[in-house]
Amino acid sequence: MKIVQIGTGGWGKNHTRILSELGVLVAICDANFEKSKEYGEKYSVNYYQSLEKLLESEEFDGAFVVTPTSTHTEIAMKLLESKKHVFVEKPMTYKSEDGEKLAKLAEKNKVILTCGYIERFNPAVDIVKKIVNEKKYGDLVMLEFHRENRMPLHIKDVGIIYDTSVHDIDTANWLFNEMPQVVFARSGKIRHEREDFANIMLGYKNDKVAIISSNWITPKKVRKFSAVCTEAIISSDFISQEIIVEKDEEVERIENEKQEPLLKEIQNFLDAIYNKTEQIVKSQEAVNVTKIAEAALLSSQKGTPIYLDLK
Repeated sequence: MKIVQIGTGGWGKNHTRILSELGVLVAICDANFEKSKEYGEKYSVNYYQSLEKLLESEEFDGAFVVTPTSTHTEIAMKLLESKKHVFVEKPMTYKSEDGEKLAKLAEKNKVILTCGYIERFNPAVDIVKKIVNEKKYGDLVMLEFHRENRMPLHIKDVGIIYDTSVHDIDTANWLFNEMPQVVFARSGKIRHEREDFANIMLGYKNDKVAIISSNWITPKKVRKFSAVCTEAIISSDFISQEIIVEKDEEVERIENEKQEPLLKEIQNFLDAIYNKTEQIVKSQEAVNVTKIAEAALLSSQKGTPIYLDLK
């Protein structure tokens, strides 16, 4: 299998490392030629400055798009038109209608299109998903997420909702196994040109709710969530991957082996290409996350709830 990577900045260096370790990386492409050359030489692969030149010169099966959000649509479109399998870092696109176009093109050309909603591959979420599905502690009725940290320096073109809150939007949809019917949000900015704090409420059927709190203001890095079930509260830490279940006076720690979510995410994409296994994050699910993020921004601007009808 042959895989290329477009973009090396920020989070992208981790994709390059893992793809190289798995022995599938054949080329790097970055608009910054010095970066492209640096990573190409480091991992002993071909390197390019333009996507057009890469497409002309390389034979490959799939591509990772790890570039700023504003560039995702154009790059992914060219790759899909060339009938390549495509993994796009989150969010898939800035506008949901662009995501719909990409999803339709992928379906037409019979190739995989997925998006980097990495928390589905985090044991901190995956184990809770299994517990919820088994109804071990009754029905899941409420989720609450906290994701706080100083603003990452490499984020230039989106605010906290598109960069950070989208992870928890996707996780909520996945744990509830459905899409929200209504979104209400409040957001603002203190140190960033776009919103750097946000509180989002997602309303699901039967009065189930997810509350998502994100900010780039507090210096301490916090990434946690709690799942309120009818018989217990499950608390999970995205970073430490520790899971605690509180039931009446009893507290139970769920034993699990710490794993690298990005490795599992990349392996899922490669397995879907090579072994035709199920792709965990479907393109339409990623499009829906963008629609919900759009609704959250609109709700914050208008001060009113936004009602959705997502498929």
